Amino acid sequence: MYILIPMDSDNLQDSSICKINEAKCWTQILLEEGRVVETKHSEDKDSFDNFSEVLIVMDESEYVWPFIELGMMILVAHTQRSVDDIMEAFLFRELNELTY
Repeated sequence: MYILIPMDSDNLQDSSICKINEAKCWTQILLEEGRVVETKHSEDKDSFDNFSEVLIVMDESEYVWPFIELGMMILVAHTQRSVDDIMEAFLFRELNELTY
């Protein structure tokens, strides 16, 4: 499963999730059998080779319709900010599905 996250920096150690329109970098994570297998970064969300099935945003006020139209599941990380915290919350099903 490929997961897409808008980030404020391409430095994975120091970056945090940010609003879609403020993203300086996009992180795509390949998750298989509960493990992060691969992490890629790009300045353009459309430049990844593989289609992301899930988009994780930081709050429910994000404009996500273009992603919904692509058939992506939208999850909200209300309190998680780092990739590690977001992935842990994802694995433990602590992220909320966007209600619209």
